[in-house]
Amino acid sequence: MAITPVTPLELFDTESLPTDEEREIASTVRRFVDERLRPDIAGWFESATLAQEIAVEAGSLGLLGMHLQGYDCAGTSAVAYGLACMELEAGDSGLRSLVSVQGSLSMYSIYRWGSEEQKQHWLPRLASGRAIGCFGLTEPDFGSNPAGMRTTAKRDGSDWILNGTKMWITNGSIADVATIWAQTDEGIRGFLVPTGTPGFTANTIHRKLSLRVSVTSELVLDNVRLPGSALLPEARGLSGPLSCLNEARFGIAFGALGAARDCLEQTIAYVREREVFDRPLAAYQLTQQKLADMTLELGKGMLLALHLGRKKDAGTLTHQQVSLGKLNNVREALAIARECRTLLGASGITLEYSPMRHAINLETVLTYEGTSEMHTLVIGEQLTGIAAFRG
Repeated sequence: MAITPVTPLELFDTESLPTDEEREIASTVRRFVDERLRPDIAGWFESATLAQEIAVEAGSLGLLGMHLQGYDCAGTSAVAYGLACMELEAGDSGLRSLVSVQGSLSMYSIYRWGSEEQKQHWLPRLASGRAIGCFGLTEPDFGSNPAGMRTTAKRDGSDWILNGTKMWITNGSIADVATIWAQTDEGIRGFLVPTGTPGFTANTIHRKLSLRVSVTSELVLDNVRLPGSALLPEARGLSGPLSCLNEARFGIAFGALGAARDCLEQTIAYVREREVFDRPLAAYQLTQQKLADMTLELGKGMLLALHLGRKKDAGTLTHQQVSLGKLNNVREALAIARECRTLLGASGITLEYSPMRHAINLETVLTYEGTSEMHTLVIGEQLTGIAAFRG
């Protein structure tokens, strides 16, 4: 006897855990993705483009820097921000990257470490999407080990002179301001660099196979002269950039689940209709086992993300716990996307269905904001008391 099917997360009843306001925010973002973005996502992915007005539209919904307080930011809970990331990434990881780099890296670096003058000047513009920000930490030879960065900032009177190269920078070629981290005589410091400053060049990275609905760039700083007011006054050492990365990783722990949910929901709909040997593919035990296993991992990941979100709202979330969320949820989302692709058969390699596109994107998500290997070692150090990052 057939019963009325439910969605994977309905089975876990996770929608009862957010507040009414958080659910409404998630629903608003889902409608934005379904109505405004989803019809064009496959085309954007194929052509490696994204309509520039999307940032302004996201700003008008209050999505940019939404978990920050004041300066025209929405001031939502961390859980609401996470749920928004999940809905955006259900569309495409590139869409979530645009929003999370803007809010959790560019805007947060100014919000947490900037002067009041810097906040007043940049944050309202960035919150509206009228200005785009990027975050320059990673270099060609220094990703997991940012302490070795070669970009330098040297004093010249009251000015600073910056030289160096940053790599794999989301939003770089469309940004109006770049947060650049550099070695100084005082240790690593952060600077706000308007992208029109002489000596600053952003080169778009082409021929990407992943995150194609996202702008990725190389930033070159050739004797870029900045006034003293460009320095982020409160950031000293690696704690500055790492605190920003922690914000972005939190959003990814939710975001990756959006990609996984989209894959699973599309696949369930497909196998209910696709007939194999005169029966729906969904009627076979092997198919149901795959769907059940994927649903378990999606639901467990969602429960973990919501728990981390409540801890973040309470001010008790540690960076090691963020590593748990980023490592588990991206890894499981990628496994779900790959498994869903197999259930779609040959149809799964086309852009008519989302799983392979999500899987390709999640390969990048697995790597950026800390590789899975680095998050594994963060957790291992916490469990053993021994750092194993070298040797």
